[in-house]
Amino acid sequence: MAMIDDKWLDAALAVAREAAAAGAAAIARHTPDRVQVEYKPDETPVTVADRESETAIRQVILARYPDHAIYGEEQGRQGEEGDFLWLVDPLDGTKSFVRGTPFYSTQIALMHRGELVLGVSAAPHYGETLWARRGGGAFMNGQPIHVAATKREKQAVLSIGNVTTLAGNAVQWRELGKLIREVNRVRGYGDFCHYHLLARGGVDIVIESDVNILDIAALAVIVREAGGRFTDLHGQPLGLATRSVLATVPDLYEPIEWRFQSETTCC
Repeated sequence: MAMIDDKWLDAALAVAREAAAAGAAAIARHTPDRVQVEYKPDETPVTVADRESETAIRQVILARYPDHAIYGEEQGRQGEEGDFLWLVDPLDGTKSFVRGTPFYSTQIALMHRGELVLGVSAAPHYGETLWARRGGGAFMNGQPIHVAATKREKQAVLSIGNVTTLAGNAVQWRELGKLIREVNRVRGYGDFCHYHLLARGGVDIVIESDVNILDIAALAVIVREAGGRFTDLHGQPLGLATRSVLATVPDLYEPIEWRFQSETTCC
């Protein structure tokens, strides 16, 4: 079994950052008003920018770690089952990209024996690249970042992403309504943006019920290394099947997490 230490993680993080830069460069070669948009069976858009970005990312990772597996948004899973699985969303926020708004990014994370150990979230059009590895702290554009020190819900800023499934659960929808009335401010930044804000102290709570692991794996590592808490809405650790998020500053996690433990399954 492969063992990893801080030195190994630092080297792997450098590869992830190089791969993210290559993916972002591939996206930058295309402009939203000229790129052709196709639609997958689930009606989500995909473009040549998505595909070229993932190809560039895979080339960088496999050049250094040819025996590692990769699970990507556009090209699926490649490689033997083993200790290492790279999780890649080459253009997270394609809907924003094709509309010409800056809320899209490149997401790369590494899972070692089921544990997320490093992540890079590159949003150069937005002016931010964040990264972190287990035990190493979190950084934005090279500077250390940390979540806010918010202690009470009435001081908190809540950001809500996609909550379609949660809205179908009467108990949890009611609890979300109560929380909205109790916090200081509510926003809906979505995609990478509200996780970046959480990691650098701009918001205090993020709730989503309709995500996949490729959307959030890198961001989870970053938020945790910035001092936050990050689980699914049931309080469970993230895994390949994760579909929801509760991410908060440390003092607000437990007062909020219990709200969503209804008997009706959700998210």
